[in-house]
Amino acid sequence: MAVTIAWRRPVESARRVGPWLTHLVLIGLGFAYMYPFLWVLASSFKSPGEFFESGLSLRPALLRWENYVYAWENGHFSAYFLNTVVVAVSVTALVILVSSMAGYVLARTSVPGKKLIMGGMVALMFLPGGYTIIPTFDLVQGLGLLNTLWSVILVQTAGALIFNALLFVGYFLTIGREIEEAARVDGASFPTMYARIMLPMARPMVATVALFQFMANWNSFWIPLVFTLGNASLRTLAVGMYAFVGENSTGWTYVCAGAVMSILPIMLVFFLLQRHFIEAVAGAIKG
Repeated sequence: MAVTIAWRRPVESARRVGPWLTHLVLIGLGFAYMYPFLWVLASSFKSPGEFFESGLSLRPALLRWENYVYAWENGHFSAYFLNTVVVAVSVTALVILVSSMAGYVLARTSVPGKKLIMGGMVALMFLPGGYTIIPTFDLVQGLGLLNTLWSVILVQTAGALIFNALLFVGYFLTIGREIEEAARVDGASFPTMYARIMLPMARPMVATVALFQFMANWNSFWIPLVFTLGNASLRTLAVGMYAFVGENSTGWTYVCAGAVMSILPIMLVFFLLQRHFIEAVAGAIKG
């Protein structure tokens, strides 16, 4: 009996210590993951001299809010912020509309060459974007849309359609046809069934696509850089940070301030909507 009790004590102690040790490890990993952002946040309040002298310190000697004022006004981040909102919202709305319609048609109709179309869409997903940027640039230039926000919106929308359309195809295939047949008996047309029945039923997938697409568009750099290179006033936040990179010097504290202003809105959106975000992802996977 005494041997049994002596054997159980270390086991019970290990069970008590285990959760604490796990939490400590996770906290350490979380801090290591967050450290680069914390360093950028701290550096955005430093002077140029302190930026180079303090190294990796997270404690600025003085909170220099004027770095943010300079980036917002002199760095034209107010215009960049508006451009980013317009692009992110427009692309997200267009992607949801077009990809859901394409997904519904491919999932619910017998389109001639349907298998060939689906195979081509899957193949295009693996085509690197660098191979298509030159013909896309020529096409946009030929349409007279170069150096406009429309060029960024249309190119980013086109680049996101295939993957999201396939997501909607998979989701619509999981919905039984009984509802459509009942609606068809009541005289509902194909567009009516899509708009009033199927799209509302696909809300988990719509929310998933919207959240992921908005974050991707907000942080996009390559497309806005290429298609607004000749018009600095159309830059987005991600591109606008390069305004502080000069030929002979770089305003690193302003770059950090710009980075914080670029990251914080999307972080706030995630923290405020994280419950809906998790529910959307779980609902899409479950569906």
